[in-house]
Amino acid sequence: MGKLSNKNIVITGASSGIGEKVALMIAEMGARPILLARTIGKLEEISEEVNRKYAAGCIYFQLDVSDFEQVKSVFQKILHETGHIDILLNNAGFGIFESFYEANFEDIEKMFEVNVLGLMACAKEVLPSMLERNSGHIINVASQAGKLATPKSSGYSATKHAVLGFTNSLRMELLKTNISVSAVNPGPIETNFFNTADKSGNYVKNVKKLMLKSDYVAEQIIKLMISPKRELNLPRWMNLGSVLYNLFPNIAEKLTGNMFDKK
Repeated sequence: MGKLSNKNIVITGASSGIGEKVALMIAEMGARPILLARTIGKLEEISEEVNRKYAAGCIYFQLDVSDFEQVKSVFQKILHETGHIDILLNNAGFGIFESFYEANFEDIEKMFEVNVLGLMACAKEVLPSMLERNSGHIINVASQAGKLATPKSSGYSATKHAVLGFTNSLRMELLKTNISVSAVNPGPIETNFFNTADKSGNYVKNVKKLMLKSDYVAEQIIKLMISPKRELNLPRWMNLGSVLYNLFPNIAEKLTGNMFDKK
C-alpha cells in the first residue's frame, strides 16, 4: 500500500491509455482515483472496474479541459466531495503530425487549448488548497518532443515546449513550499494517441521498435508519485539525445539528417 494509500489522485485524460493504466495501478495501492475525461461512458466503465476490484471509492467527472469554466466547476465539485487533492496528473493531451505548411491552424489552436491552457487551468484550480495545506504534487505530462523538435510536429512540439516552460517556472515559484512539480517526458508510447496524431501510420511503422509499453510508463509515473523529482524522462537514452542536441544543435542536425524525419 505504502505512500499512496488514501491519497486523492486526480487524473485528466483518464478514459484510455496511460490515464486508465495509472488509475487501476494506484487503486491497487490504496489510493482513490478521481477520473476526468470527455468520454463519460468510458469513465463509468473504468470507475466500475476500479471499485469492483479494489473498493477504492473511485469517482469520475466528465471534463473537456479546454473548457475553462467547466474546469473550475468540476474541480470545485471534486474539492467539495473529497476535501482535498493530493496529486494532480495532468495527462490529457493530443497531437496531430503534419507539416506546418499543410496544417490546419484550428488544429494547432486546439492543441494549445488542450495541451497547454487546459493543463494550466487544472493546475491553477488545485493550487489554492495545496498551498493552504502546504502539501501536494502536480505532475505534467509533456514529451521528449518538448525538448527535441522534429519535422511535421511543429504545432505539437510547440505545445510541449510550452508545458515544460510552465512546469519549470511553477516549480521555482513553489520552491519554498512542500508542493512538488514534475514533468514527464516520454518518447512514443503504444496507445491510441497515434490514431489521431499519425493517420497515415508511417510514424508508428518507422518507430514501432522504439515505442514504450503503456504499462511501463504508468509504473514509472507511479514511482514518481511516490518519490517526486524534477523530471521523468523515458527512455533515458532518448533524453540524452535531446541534451546533446541542445548543446550542439548545428552539428546534430547535420549529422543526424533524416533520423529525425520519421513522420
